[in-house]
Amino acid sequence: MTVETKVDTSSKKITIAIEGAFGFNLVQEFRQSYSDRKEYKFTIDLRKVDYIDSAGLGMLLNMQNYLGQPDGSVLITNTLPQVKKILLISRFDKKFQID
Repeated sequence: MTVETKVDTSSKKITIAIEGAFGFNLVQEFRQSYSDRKEYKFTIDLRKVDYIDSAGLGMLLNMQNYLGQPDGSVLITNTLPQVKKILLISRFDKKFQID
């Protein structure tokens, strides 16, 4: 279970790729990936996430609140069907752009 952050300073974009179960065990790593980078656009790549729990959902909401960006400005991409289902049931499509 890891968090990998790719920063493109020229276009001010950051891609955060998460692997494994997205839960409480990744709190510190995930927070470090976006801290002090409010001027960037973010993409959360969940292609290697097979499960997300309430802590993972909370971390996404905390990120959104910390960044202070408008709803839909953070893109969540490459979700597996079971993860996308959880995001949609939780109405995250109202706060995030889900691809």
